Amino acid sequence: MASLNTLRTRFGVVLSIIIAFALLAFILSLKTDMGLSGNDPKVGVIDGSKIRYSEYIEVYNNLKDQSNISESNEEQMDQLAEMAWQTLIANHVYLPGFEKMGISVTDAEREGLISGEYYSGTMAAAFTDPRTGQYSVEGVSDFIAQATGNPQMQYMWGALVGQAMREREINKYNGLVKGGVYVNRLEAEEGVDAQNKTFSGSWVGKRYHDMPDSLFSVSDSEIKAYYNSHKARYEQKPSRTLSYVVFEVAPSAEDMATLEKTVREVGDEFAASDDPKAFAKNNRFGKITDNYRSVAQLLDDEAEALANGKQYGPVLKNDTWTMTRVVETLNAPDSVGVRHIVLTYDQRDLADSLMTALRQGADFAQAARTHSLYMQDAGNGGDAGVMPFSAFPDELSGLLSTAKQGDILRVEVGDVIQILQVYRLDKPSKHMRLATITYPVEASSATRRNVHSQASLFSVEGKGSVDAFNEAANKGNLTPREAKLTQGDRLLQGLADSRELVRWAYDAKVGAISEIFPVGDDYVVAVVTEIDNEDYTPIEKVANNIRQTLITDKKFEKIVSEMKGSTIEEVAQNLGTEVVPFEDVRYGSFFIRNMGVEPRVIGAITATEQTNTLSEPVKGNVGAYVFVVTDIQEAETPQSIEAEKVRAEASSQGMIQRRLFDFLEQMSNVEDLRGKYF
Repeated sequence: MASLNTLRTRFGVVLSIIIAFALLAFILSLKTDMGLSGNDPKVGVIDGSKIRYSEYIEVYNNLKDQSNISESNEEQMDQLAEMAWQTLIANHVYLPGFEKMGISVTDAEREGLISGEYYSGTMAAAFTDPRTGQYSVEGVSDFIAQATGNPQMQYMWGALVGQAMREREINKYNGLVKGGVYVNRLEAEEGVDAQNKTFSGSWVGKRYHDMPDSLFSVSDSEIKAYYNSHKARYEQKPSRTLSYVVFEVAPSAEDMATLEKTVREVGDEFAASDDPKAFAKNNRFGKITDNYRSVAQLLDDEAEALANGKQYGPVLKNDTWTMTRVVETLNAPDSVGVRHIVLTYDQRDLADSLMTALRQGADFAQAARTHSLYMQDAGNGGDAGVMPFSAFPDELSGLLSTAKQGDILRVEVGDVIQILQVYRLDKPSKHMRLATITYPVEASSATRRNVHSQASLFSVEGKGSVDAFNEAANKGNLTPREAKLTQGDRLLQGLADSRELVRWAYDAKVGAISEIFPVGDDYVVAVVTEIDNEDYTPIEKVANNIRQTLITDKKFEKIVSEMKGSTIEEVAQNLGTEVVPFEDVRYGSFFIRNMGVEPRVIGAITATEQTNTLSEPVKGNVGAYVFVVTDIQEAETPQSIEAEKVRAEASSQGMIQRRLFDFLEQMSNVEDLRGKYF
């Protein structure tokens, strides 16, 4: 029976699946009619519609309540934030578009989604029986029955069905776009030529870096003209640049000494304890291992101590003090081979019958193929393989430690009954369950206060301007780091747990110095050095790159002027280079041996129709080239036009499927301002 708690648990998985497959994340039908007021700030713009704080937070909270996702860490908060944003994009872009196009889900289709006639990832994730792997119509009926008189379950049911319907609408839209992808015969024929032909010949070229940049000049007017004619390349989102200093909090020598003293004292008490298991459980850093371990699975120094009944440690490894004692031992085979039959918890009568039959000699493998619900092993006669004894959980380790080869065993774990046949037992050896206490090496409260005081002093000295910030950093022998914050970013790249710092930065002015932000174990103080709200990257920021591009263009022209001669040998002589052979070049080749990754050259070679003809100069990534194709070979088993058409259409459809919703969002001019608030 699908209980409310079960469905809530699975709902988080459902939402993750929907996002992963670009199915737009949850209830597209959620709409808000909330009024807009001056106290309701704008957190974004989607297709010309202002998204207010109240609208966003309502969707966010609905998702949080219904998905069973908490806000216990930054990753979960980011997941909820992305789900909410995608829901709003769906409401304002996709759903209205579907309505205009006439894309809808009929009542018959809706019933089919519920009954399982039409597949829905949403419904399958919520109502697939984990014991059978089958979609459970009975589970659907049970949930609907439970929802009677329960408003929360009724709302969840409506959300599930609504999500499944939107999922189907999206699939229909994808199908329409996919159906519009067509490769005509001419394209297919060209593709066949590209697939079936292999080219060989020779080339001559000269690298751009062989000519000093100093020989070529580029004027400001040339840079400006290039910038204006290629301006679309420099379109950008609003951004802010920060400079920040990290005050690392590391344990001092005094901290290390104090911790070692504490650890030694605990170690002595642990070694003297008559009940090491209870001692470890009562220590906040203590843990009892879940499984037994053999001596061979321990480190040499650890094994030597524990196998002889002594305590291992305390020892410092990888910034952690560790001490270990044995709390339980048993002799058990190093490895065990088992077959198993998995039944549901309500199949006890069948389990009893199978146990009787199997102990009387029935074929275990055949019984597994017939009755086991665990399909992964059932087809193989229920063979789970040979595993080390330490891999088995407590429910099985006790049985297997005393089992004999050929024994038929039964155990109930959770919702299932397992019937086991032991077909292999390796030589027994000593296995141990361990109690371990680990103390991480970390800074003391006093050290943290001291580092915080240093950060406080710095923030006072660096206040007022970017220059003051840099001067304070120089005075304190600190190295500022730089980070760019682009509209929509919620974290600074390379700086984990920086959410609060980012929120501050979105409202700060140039020269403003931040408060002290805890970031991970450290402290950070930042200053805003630049705010760029221009639609295009300013020319002064890209001038050097443009200058290098124009220099490369001039180098190409210079090399071309030197490519004189009617044969490739003459061109090589005039360039002062050598003729280099090439072979096995195809249209789909990634590189040319002895040349490198030069897609323009590959394209020119594979477009050649006549052999033994000197090509026109080709402008490559790292040099200028000419070539001669001397041989064109046809494939022994050529690709057919029909097969090429299928391949090309599949490739185009795959690309469109991957990029479709990104294109729609770009066309909708989505402006994400949430970083100021969330």
